[in-house]
Amino acid sequence: MHKLNRKFWIGMLIFGLMGQIAWVVENMYFNVFIYKMFNATAADISLMVMASAVTAAVTTLVMGTLSDEVGKRKLFMAWGYIIWGLTIISFAYIRNVQLTIFMDCVMTFFGSTANDAAYNAWLTDRGDSSNRGKIEGINSMMPLISVLVVFGSFMGFDLNSYHDWQLIYYIIGICTLLIGFSGLAIIEEDPGLQKSKESYFETMLYSFRYSTYRDNKYLYLILLAFAIFGTSIQIFMPYLIIYYEQTLRLSNYVLIMAPAILVAAIVTAVYGRVYDKEGFDTAAIWPMAMLIGGYVLLYLFRNTAIVFAGSMLMMSGYLCGMSVFGAIIRDLIPENRAGQFQGIRIIAQVFIPGVIGPWIGARVLKNAELIVNSDGTTSFLPNENIFLAALLVIVILCIVLYFLRRKKK
Repeated sequence: MHKLNRKFWIGMLIFGLMGQIAWVVENMYFNVFIYKMFNATAADISLMVMASAVTAAVTTLVMGTLSDEVGKRKLFMAWGYIIWGLTIISFAYIRNVQLTIFMDCVMTFFGSTANDAAYNAWLTDRGDSSNRGKIEGINSMMPLISVLVVFGSFMGFDLNSYHDWQLIYYIIGICTLLIGFSGLAIIEEDPGLQKSKESYFETMLYSFRYSTYRDNKYLYLILLAFAIFGTSIQIFMPYLIIYYEQTLRLSNYVLIMAPAILVAAIVTAVYGRVYDKEGFDTAAIWPMAMLIGGYVLLYLFRNTAIVFAGSMLMMSGYLCGMSVFGAIIRDLIPENRAGQFQGIRIIAQVFIPGVIGPWIGARVLKNAELIVNSDGTTSFLPNENIFLAALLVIVILCIVLYFLRRKKK
């Protein structure tokens, strides 16, 4: 049983939260940035999300393996965050869609090295079956808390002003950089972490070997289910803020979303303990039910109160699902193989959802309504069909989980 000291919790909180804040800006606000500043199309947004997903998957595989090879996490976490912060600042000088997409991939390389590969491997190293649910419950709160922080912080900015976007990138970039420097003093390596005894390529290919799959079939089936879960989320997530602001005309969407996010974060923190007590099969049921309920409300209604309720259910299901899947994946990863499995994990968590989800979303919005902007250019309006498509994917996941449970028994 691992004893987790104060430094661990501080390190987890600041690295987890700042990493997710940076990802929120990348995953939700880069889309708004190119939509507002460069009149990006749904195809542009889809391409950016997919390119970033591919970069994240490859980076996590290569750099996660390297962290196993050298037997270090702290080095990759701290310096990765430092350089990640510098690349975020560079967006203050970008003036077109194409360069945004390219620099998004560059930023993703350093962000995935620091967060997806090193930070996630470090969490796996430091936890065990006695505290995994607690760790994942808190860690899975980070995406929604980060959304809350970013929404609240951005209320004072005019997102139609390029100057304000420059300030945003400077603030987020400098904060990420400073967290990286703090990690040099705070982060402690797991005492049991050892260098890999295999060659680099043997280590990198470990999670792709048939023998590894044969010995860990249940882990790979869970990863498949996780990929379906993420695909549902990525159908609507790239367009969510644009949908609230432009389609529903919720000029105060931050004030509506903030309470929903706060409730979802609290639910997620508590729900992590359900996994520790009841296991995956039971803990996975309610997140799916909450997602389905949220999707149905968001698809059928545009009333502000019901949109709030639907958003709260959707976000609670999303984060609780992330918590449950994250916990079982960490439990099933073979000991001293955490870095090597970050690549296959990120393929399930980011690559497959990041490629298929936005593609489905772009297809759904192919004939979306267009509006004429004040400068004569046109922009598309996301519609409620993105939630219907996401709902259908979750129904498929429920069927998969049912057969997975029977196969396990």
